Amino acid sequence: MTEAPNQARDKALEAFLGLIAEKGYADVSLREVAEAAGLGFAELYGLYPDKLSLAAAFMARIDAQVMAGTPSSIDPEETPRDRLFDVMMRRYDALRPHRAALRALRRAGTRDPMLAISMGPPLRRSMAAMLEAASVASDGLPGALRQNGLLVIHYAVSRVFDRDETQDLSKTMAALDNRLKTAERWSQLFDRYVKSPQGGVPPGAPVSPEA
Repeated sequence: MTEAPNQARDKALEAFLGLIAEKGYADVSLREVAEAAGLGFAELYGLYPDKLSLAAAFMARIDAQVMAGTPSSIDPEETPRDRLFDVMMRRYDALRPHRAALRALRRAGTRDPMLAISMGPPLRRSMAAMLEAASVASDGLPGALRQNGLLVIHYAVSRVFDRDETQDLSKTMAALDNRLKTAERWSQLFDRYVKSPQGGVPPGAPVSPEA
């Protein structure tokens, strides 16, 4: 029962990725995607009513591929940074065949602020999924901060990934490792801040009598 719709979704997504890689996001219409996928426009619209839904489906597909490679148990010898490094490198491995489409999406986001805003929630969901895959909490205020922090790291590392032609993505690995180490240091400082004896005020900081 679900095979035909799933096949249509896959065809539409592949057509979308190929077209934006070739022409850019802004120059691709939904009708072109339908034609390239061999679908009627109404059929495509029922699956993906706009290009943003196709972009979100692309991210969800990558998320699923990363999750499929996530171990069922945690290695006690690994730190959260180690696990997050492994998760994000699986993400870049999954993204490797689609680098041209990824560049097209990134360029479109820098030129269209509304698109960038619309892409925010799907991107944060992806970052939350990556954190959870690494057994790092993504809920609450601390989780929201981690999601945004990982998104900043991902954006910076993606620039290296775009130009990384090494077989093992060694340049991407080095960039990711460096930024995760920096994030780990900031996280440790934040934890000390929160757990300080003055209820979140770092030692030596002035305390307002009205606090």
